[in-house]
Amino acid sequence: MTQRTKNVLLIIALVLLAAIAYRYAIVNTLELKREYKRLGQDVDLLENMPSKLSSLKQRKIYHDSLLTRYQLGESSIQNSMLNTINTFAISNNLKVVEFIEPHKVAKNDLIVNTYQFSLEGHYNDMISLIHKLEQQTKFGEFINLNFKKYKNYKTGKSYLQVNVLLRSFG
Repeated sequence: MTQRTKNVLLIIALVLLAAIAYRYAIVNTLELKREYKRLGQDVDLLENMPSKLSSLKQRKIYHDSLLTRYQLGESSIQNSMLNTINTFAISNNLKVVEFIEPHKVAKNDLIVNTYQFSLEGHYNDMISLIHKLEQQTKFGEFINLNFKKYKNYKTGKSYLQVNVLLRSFG
């Protein structure tokens, strides 16, 4: 064998040895390094868990206090709203004409409920109810108030009716 053939065989052997070393040693090392980094991130998350847990407990207490402050009990927002509207309507001579099921839309993991109801009565009483719903109970925000004056042709009397759209996030 000539020197040139020996050099070629040596180079081929080195390339083959490098490929085998990469296949069995270096790839495993790189994979273990990736797993080590991932486990390090998991450890960081677990170390922060007690502080996150206490923060979540404090937020829960705060939100529970808001629910009791704004008269949102164990029942649904719809039931609480209907109860508030009915008690106010009875005491202020308003008539609840309709209360339609809420329209629900999901946006970016957030459910938007739109409640629609109609009232009949005096303007000042309706405005007082709307103010109470928006400021004292915090059921949501009013997105539309549509006042219309109707006339009952049988009796010849006019009456005022309002259609209300209220949006709540939940």
